[in-house]
Amino acid sequence: MAAEPINLREKLAGLLEHWSPRVVAELNDYQFKVAKFEGDFVWHEHAETDEAFLVLEGSMGIEFRDRTVRLNAGELLVVPRGVEHRPFAESECQVLLIEPRGVVNTGRSGGELTADNDRWL
Repeated sequence: MAAEPINLREKLAGLLEHWSPRVVAELNDYQFKVAKFEGDFVWHEHAETDEAFLVLEGSMGIEFRDRTVRLNAGELLVVPRGVEHRPFAESECQVLLIEPRGVVNTGRSGGELTADNDRWL
């Protein structure tokens, strides 16, 4: 199979829901997921893995229990495994997430914002 470029803008244009990451590529056991964020997510952690957020468009924040980190387009943040955090975006933000296959977006917190896993766009 020949490798083909993936247009992230086109993929994001087809994504209508917020907080519902969709897989656009895999590299070994890691998935690249696009998502649109708006509003507040849930407090959660990922006990087994780090999680990377790369802001493609807009801006967002990630709250930690002791501080808040703001990210703008072009900025990347890696949240270490086991660190409780809560992403939020005051207006719509487009993000590329990088994490191992099978990671649940809400960790063990669950709730109505838990997205189905391994959904491709």
